[in-house]
Amino acid sequence: MTIWEMLAVFAAGVGAGTINTIVGSGTLITFPVLLATGLPPVTATVSNALGLIPGSISGAIGYRKELTGQRRRILRLGAAAAVGGICGAVLLLALPPTAFETIVPVLVGLALVLVILQPRITKAVQRRRERNGSHADPDGGPLLITGLLIASVYGGYFTAAQGIIYVALMGMLLTDTLQRVNATKNVLAAIVNTVAATFFVFAAELDWTAVALIAVGSTLGGQLGAKIGRRLPPTTLRALIVAVGTVAIVQLVLR
Repeated sequence: MTIWEMLAVFAAGVGAGTINTIVGSGTLITFPVLLATGLPPVTATVSNALGLIPGSISGAIGYRKELTGQRRRILRLGAAAAVGGICGAVLLLALPPTAFETIVPVLVGLALVLVILQPRITKAVQRRRERNGSHADPDGGPLLITGLLIASVYGGYFTAAQGIIYVALMGMLLTDTLQRVNATKNVLAAIVNTVAATFFVFAAELDWTAVALIAVGSTLGGQLGAKIGRRLPPTTLRALIVAVGTVAIVQLVLR
């Protein structure tokens, strides 16, 4: 890489770390930049996954206050995320690039619809529980675990917009605030990136310069994103998720 390409990758890492912590979809910033430096798509994908791990951890630490009391939930959901992440990593190296890319915009679009409708869906679910005299599973139950497992397979494969899908699923099935859901999303993303990247280290070719630049940049971005994201009211955060997700869909369709 030239010095200017290195600066561009570092800046993309900062941007990705910031947007991943607040919303998700940071890969849509780093991935095109890595391709522009001449890296092959698979090398760019696996290098990006490894480089974003410190950013995910940094964002999770920034949201540590919102993570209070969620240990049991994170252990259960994190186990599903880890299994899905390693499956997605294996599929990345085993399947042709077009296998998942065809359905990615559809998944992201569905997630955005769920984010928009989440307040209404949550109220409807609560009213139904009240009528039936039942109570919500504090960890979302089998439906959420299954949904996160599938979303994590996609996350291990490409990672773009996986955070939006996580927020959509947890927002519907957990009786908790959007900020606490967002904090859990950051931990799950860190788990998926870590297990997928660990597999890539032994099974794929990485560009270690790109990994290092994204790692440093995303670590700084994770702290910045936590400071910004924690101050956003639910309506603003939801609007930002929809805006970023819409851009993600357009970029994925045109890519």
